[in-house]
Amino acid sequence: MITVSIVSHGHGAMLKPLVAQLAGFAQVSRIILTRNIPEPLDLAPHPALMLRDNARPMGFGANHNAAFRFCETPYFCVLNPDIALPENPFPALLDCLKRSDAALAAPLVVAPSGEIEDSIRHFPTPLALLQKTVGGADGRYATPVHGQPFKADWVAGMFMLFGAAEFRAVNGFDESFFLYYEDVDICARLWRTGRSVVACPRARAIHAARRTSRRNLRYMAWHVRSMLRYFVNHLGRLPRR
Repeated sequence: MITVSIVSHGHGAMLKPLVAQLAGFAQVSRIILTRNIPEPLDLAPHPALMLRDNARPMGFGANHNAAFRFCETPYFCVLNPDIALPENPFPALLDCLKRSDAALAAPLVVAPSGEIEDSIRHFPTPLALLQKTVGGADGRYATPVHGQPFKADWVAGMFMLFGAAEFRAVNGFDESFFLYYEDVDICARLWRTGRSVVACPRARAIHAARRTSRRNLRYMAWHVRSMLRYFVNHLGRLPRR
């Protein structure tokens, strides 16, 4: 039913429990694990597991697009290797997709401390980013206390469950972005085709964010270039919701 795509960048120690857990979920038919850089992996063989090795490192979008070529299931899940799952999130996510017109569903993501992360947000604008830099709101949605699904502008790429047909219809991720804004961009393109994005707080995932762009100038430069590309492609062109 679901093909899961994971890309490892030296995350070997995190992958063994995650892959074993995913392989035990009835909804997961295939796990495509891409080794973006050479690294040893201590993984038990499993019929659902497919291992890919890149000849050279590739970006977020390119890696998941390449994995999608092997997707033969109705659903395609993009999952970070540093995600932990306290319980099976897929029944709730599939229910969210089936009950809405959404092309993409995502769980509530929390930090290991339990604090809710900023993975469900309003679309960025220059004014909103300026307000954020001076200590204003960061664009996140207030999560409903009742935990009901709600439509969201965009969800972070750490955990995205797509309808495979919808992912294919927008040609997957735009590979002209690199490491940043691929997730914002694909959500914007889904909204522009008349489909929606749904957040499903009943499903939860734990993520230890690295925030590399805040510490490394090269990553920060990639972040800024991707942000500018996003504004060129979408600012003022998104449908009113």
